[in-house]
Amino acid sequence: MITKVLPLLEPEAVAVCCPPLSERPLTAEEAERTAVMFKALGDPVRLRLFSLVASHEGGEACVCDISDVGVSQPTVSHHLKKLREAGLLSSERRGTWVYYRVEPSVLAAMGRLLTRAASA
Repeated sequence: MITKVLPLLEPEAVAVCCPPLSERPLTAEEAERTAVMFKALGDPVRLRLFSLVASHEGGEACVCDISDVGVSQPTVSHHLKKLREAGLLSSERRGTWVYYRVEPSVLAAMGRLLTRAASA
């Protein structure tokens, strides 16, 4: 049997990764891509949904477990769609329910962006 090692592909979201803000100014393209993520989190309902998914046991949550955020179900769906479009969440349909998970690479990239650059 022949075994072939395939390269590990990083999720596309890693491309959003930028150096810490204290290291150098962002390019226009980096700022544009990063602003999309922060804009998505700028809404309190979206930030709460993102937090509910991120803190849920196992790192993923069924929409049925996170819908109680004080807005209607269609509004929850709208906000989850915006978080997906910003690359912050991914989703998978299982039967009649949709499960959401935080993209770890994006969360790590956002954390690095806001971290102070190491001193030389």
